[in-house]
Amino acid sequence: MNTPNQNALPENAFRPLKPGEDYNPVMPSKANPKEVTAWSLCLGLIMAVIFSAATAYLGLKVGQVFEAAIPITIIAVGLAGATKRKDPLGENVIIQSIGACSGMIVAGAIFTLPALYILQNKFPDADISVSFLEVFLASLLGGIIGILFLIPFRRYFVKDMHGKYPFPEATASTQVLMSGEGGSGSAKPLVIASLIGGIYDFLVATFGAWAENFTSVFSSIGVAVAEKAKLFFSINTSAALLGMGYIVGLKYASIMCAGSVLIWWIVVPAIAFLFPEMQLAGGTLAADASPQALFQYAKSIGIGGIAMAGIIGVWNSRKVIMGSFSLISKVAPAKSAQQEGAVTDTVARTDRDISFKIVALGLVIALLVTTLFFYLDVMHGSLLFTIVALLIVFVIAFLFTTVAANAIAIVGTNPVSGMTLMTLILASLIMAAVGLNGTSGMVAALIMGGVVCTALSSAGSFVTDLKIGYWLGSTPAKQQAYKFLGILVSAATAAGVIMILNKTYGFTPDNSDVMAAPQARAMAAVIEPLMMGEGAPWLLYGIGAVISLIMNACGISALAFALGMFIPLQLNLPLIVGGAVNWFVTTRSKDSAVNAARGEKGTLLASGFIAGGALMGVVSAVLRFVGYNPVNEAWTASPWAEILSLIMYILLITYFVKATKNR
Repeated sequence: MNTPNQNALPENAFRPLKPGEDYNPVMPSKANPKEVTAWSLCLGLIMAVIFSAATAYLGLKVGQVFEAAIPITIIAVGLAGATKRKDPLGENVIIQSIGACSGMIVAGAIFTLPALYILQNKFPDADISVSFLEVFLASLLGGIIGILFLIPFRRYFVKDMHGKYPFPEATASTQVLMSGEGGSGSAKPLVIASLIGGIYDFLVATFGAWAENFTSVFSSIGVAVAEKAKLFFSINTSAALLGMGYIVGLKYASIMCAGSVLIWWIVVPAIAFLFPEMQLAGGTLAADASPQALFQYAKSIGIGGIAMAGIIGVWNSRKVIMGSFSLISKVAPAKSAQQEGAVTDTVARTDRDISFKIVALGLVIALLVTTLFFYLDVMHGSLLFTIVALLIVFVIAFLFTTVAANAIAIVGTNPVSGMTLMTLILASLIMAAVGLNGTSGMVAALIMGGVVCTALSSAGSFVTDLKIGYWLGSTPAKQQAYKFLGILVSAATAAGVIMILNKTYGFTPDNSDVMAAPQARAMAAVIEPLMMGEGAPWLLYGIGAVISLIMNACGISALAFALGMFIPLQLNLPLIVGGAVNWFVTTRSKDSAVNAARGEKGTLLASGFIAGGALMGVVSAVLRFVGYNPVNEAWTASPWAEILSLIMYILLITYFVKATKNR
């Protein structure tokens, strides 16, 4: 077995600290590393523009938003090596932090704001106008609010809870950044894993070499079971999701998979057999519907579960919420003393946040700008509607900031779409109660939802950046300050891409096969009946809420279980496969040191799979954007393509397991 790497992360980076033990990052607190330079600033902004455009296109095209932080990290490390920059670690963290604004802003924007165009096309006689400024401001203000609300919780999530959360995305990015450090010994296996994972996923996404999912309906027996028993199996065989499952681990992957099994294999068949005459969307009877169509109805249970999990998270975090002010007060005096020229070591460089005065001033400015935006544009001069909208947006954004950060810390998945749906429901009900309904009410609710969605997306994503900085020894205040510049650029890019795609393809009701925008279409479908005087599936929401309460009472993560109920089956099953691989490679030896070493090697390989898959996903998206699409749809839909998909998946897992033992 190899000796420990001198430039690797400290031994206690991923485990809880013992009493009296401290974590010393790679860049010590007393060091003064290069962080914000012309190189890191310019490259970070370029990455923000490129990945905002690519992520927005891919998300609106197929409904999948990839995490841009990892491919940006790979590019930063690669360029630093190619240009032979000295001690680039601090710069690379800033590049990643600024560039990662792309994914978080785009996720918030495309989940809600394209619904404005959908409504505009559906109600041509209504006075619905959508401008660049509206889309831009909703994204910009949401991003700023989310970051400002998260800053007071930075210490709790990244320091106080050190080793208690897996932080899968942060782990992957940190391993990539460390691979760029000279002599770390991590670069070669990481690069190999990135190439294998990237090529593997690229062959599927770009050329359709085999099916993306292996399903039970590849055979006539499976088709019959799906039609008669409403039982359906599907697993995404991508390298990126396999790596994600490994990092999430077997515990949380099992909880999520259990939630998915409950919906797909119990609730879906039960609906068809107990309520066969019930009509689903489009007038299809439950008895005649496919398992996928039944899931589209049943996943409202997951929405209710996520909402209740969010409430539980807020309640469990009540001490954190109240204590955040004391945390801020501990930082503020030290910052003030420094500003007055005093010399103090009260707060270490690696534990220094933006001062409370700046955070408070930023929130005041954001509140004023949001007020003007709502009053002059969205609410058409109504002070009552503006005040109510502000209360909804700021209260929900503040309360659910910790929930979004907690979700990212645990499973690497932010339930922002589910929480935004509940925000839209509440906003629609409240705004209708005060007199704003119809198409004007729908537009107002969507823009309010866009601000909240972007705020929660930003908070969840930024906690990943801050954890990376904590492990490596970056200055939190610098990460926080320059995040706002990345938000500005990403919001402008995302707004431009959304408008271009609308003009090029359109978000019409009958154009979903070209511009799917599934989340935005779901948002529009949810609020339309509420604003038009119709109902919502409150029974399903209530069932989901009760399930979350039961899970919490049993000591099971309600959020992880609810995510499983909401996320499609094919995206949950790969997580448990990856988690099982994690368990397998870390328990084969009687020597605990060997198991630990294999687990560390596996984390590196998993990070490579995630990074390679995400990076080549961008390349594939760009190729499709320019019109290059050689996929043979007849082949990818054939049973043989699915069989080949399963074979390739088994080979990929076999490689992963064998590679972890090469130590």
